[in-house]
Order: sequence, then structure tokens, then C-alpha cells
Amino acid sequence: MNWTDNAPVYGDMIRVKVKFYHHYGIFVDENTVIQFGLPDNSGTPPDEIQVMTTDIATFANGEFVECASLTKAEKKQHRTPDEIVKIATSRLGERGYNILNNNCEHFANECYFGERRSFLDDVRHKIRHKLNAK
Repeated sequence: MNWTDNAPVYGDMIRVKVKFYHHYGIFVDENTVIQFGLPDNSGTPPDEIQVMTTDIATFANGEFVECASLTKAEKKQHRTPDEIVKIATSRLGERGYNILNNNCEHFANECYFGERRSFLDDVRHKIRHKLNAK
């Protein structure tokens, strides 16, 4: 997946840079971004982090917001904007945050594609592969 500086539209997956990582969410409108936690959850106990809504300014946290730009294959896989927003909305209040296995990127990808995934999954896979190759 690539990322662009296009203005987000209803149902877009968006992200914002936070320190050394990105925070992900689903754009509904300027007043509503659905996200798993806030851009910077440091200091917040994981069991208090939940799927919530904020406005775009709170999501951006003073940073530049990027929109997902899909490859041809991804365009065939993603849900419609109405489905994406409906699924994201149905998860409001959900908890169970885990930086490795259930984070904001997992949430956004599951809403968008129906598949929980994060770049951390690839990193863990590569580490396991290297360890098993020895």
C-alpha cells in the first residue's frame, strides 16, 4: 500500500506519523475519525485504550495526515466505504489493545480489508524465519 497527501474522503484509511511509528484510523468526516486509541497512547494503560471517535485535528495531533493509495490488487480486496464505516462504528468502545497483536493498524486494516494485519506481523515473521533457519 502506498500513501498520498490527498484530502481524505468518507471511508478512507488514514494515518499520521507519531514519533517513530504511524497511527491509523478510518475517516468519516472532518468531525469524525474512528481509531483504536489516540495518536500517542504513551502512559495510558492498554486496558484503557479503546476504539473511539475524534475530529480530524485531534487525530492529526499537529502532523500531516496521509490517505491510503491502493494497488490494483488491494482495490479488488477492500470493502465499500459504507461497509468500512459501518464496521468501524460497530467497534466503538471495544478494548483489548495490544501493541503487537491488536493495535490501530490491525483495526484499520480489518475494517478496510476484513483482515487484521500490521507491518509488525511481517517483522515478527522475518525474525521467526531467521531464528528457525539457524
